[in-house]
Amino acid sequence: MTHLTRRAMLAMAGAAVLSACSSTVPMLPASSASTPENLSDAEILAAINAVRKANGAPPWAYNGRLEAAARSQARLMAAKNKLSHDLGVTLRERVTEAGYLGAVGENVAGGHPNLQSAIQGWMNSAGHRSTLLSPKFTEFGLAVARTEQGKLYWAMIAGGSFQAWLV
Repeated sequence: MTHLTRRAMLAMAGAAVLSACSSTVPMLPASSASTPENLSDAEILAAINAVRKANGAPPWAYNGRLEAAARSQARLMAAKNKLSHDLGVTLRERVTEAGYLGAVGENVAGGHPNLQSAIQGWMNSAGHRSTLLSPKFTEFGLAVARTEQGKLYWAMIAGGSFQAWLV
């Protein structure tokens, strides 16, 4: 009997360790948008900040210039049907063209059917998770574009002061 209890305790301890390693993405409320392209800035802001809050990060503000740069990248990925950070136009070139001059980081995703799935993908990738939860960034913009075949490409650009990176 003691032997079974010890096994049960070991199994529960193992499950606890594994759950602690998993990413924290809260269940997001169902969107009123019928398609990802119809998500409002408020819905996007709420989704990103819910994940940040669940992981102990401060909230971000939404930035239209960063959204414009993200839209440029999402559309380029969809047009080329290729997931990449650089498809001939660098991140710095895109944000500068959109009028944003601060420090930036970018997350891209392809094939995710909704925002929650894209966020989960970023949370499962160490580099993307770092960008999404960074306390050095203070704002972001997000966009999605669809290929002619219907595949979705997501781009999120986070931004903030260069000063935050000098510490």
